[in-house]
Amino acid sequence: MYLEIISPEETLFNGEIDSISVPGSLGSFQVLENHAPIVSSIDSGKVTIRGKFDSSKKYVNYFERLDDNVLVFNISSGTIEVNKNRIILLSEKY
Repeated sequence: MYLEIISPEETLFNGEIDSISVPGSLGSFQVLENHAPIVSSIDSGKVTIRGKFDSSKKYVNYFERLDDNVLVFNISSGTIEVNKNRIILLSEKY
């Protein structure tokens, strides 16, 4: 799956991932490959991204790297759109 995280100021992340977990307005949910199309608002909380990330690549300061396969991002609010294994997360970051 391909993920883009976009804030009003900049693109925070773009790349291939295995899954993403978000704090949806009606409850947290996870998106895996071939997920049904969805648009949802996101509440304040942690976004967890799993994938095979290059350990030598530095990610934007907004991410906490738990290990080579997990990045965590704090979000204050946002919107997520999933369609055909492409995910766009519009974010208000902390």
